[in-house]
Amino acid sequence: MRIGVDFDNTIACYDGVFHAAALERGLIPASVATDKTSVRDYLRALGRDAAFTELQGYVYGPGMRLVGLYPGVTQALGKFVAAGHAVYLISHKTRTPFAGATHDLHKAAWWFLRTQRLADADGAPFAAADVHLELTREAKLARIAACNCDLFIDDLPEVLAAPEFPAATRGILFDPEHSYPDGNWRGRRFERYSDWPTIMRLVCT
Repeated sequence: MRIGVDFDNTIACYDGVFHAAALERGLIPASVATDKTSVRDYLRALGRDAAFTELQGYVYGPGMRLVGLYPGVTQALGKFVAAGHAVYLISHKTRTPFAGATHDLHKAAWWFLRTQRLADADGAPFAAADVHLELTREAKLARIAACNCDLFIDDLPEVLAAPEFPAATRGILFDPEHSYPDGNWRGRRFERYSDWPTIMRLVCT
């Protein structure tokens, strides 16, 4: 089987990271709730939308040092490879942020993947040639098709619902925040799972 996996919010877990980065940069008080939405809403209420946009660029750049992995993802990817499946990382990621300092977001993503021993390392589940950081969502969808993915795992239902998403590819909605508890998004129903151990069992049994 050929398995494609998204990167941000599918492998890389940003729980609490926007809050930590905003505190580090003096943008919010510690009393703001730790989720990304609360940080964004606090800054928006102050008319500081631009500060949040810059914060995103920081998090996806130097702030990757604050980011972790979803529980079980390393084990799942390793099990996929051990079972003989080919795995591909296919993500939409601009080269630099939309605003703020010009961080190289691709370099930051590669630093994270190497540090976590997910790519370009002995025993890593992803071969370097199978990591694709595409500049646009359209290019990401084209890459999923070009890799002939039998299965693709993504946290964004709009990717799985896109007209360009290959009809022959089984889409899996990764939903750790339980944002789509019944798998529904705008009238579309998806195969939905909230954790990596469940996805591992789905693929490997």
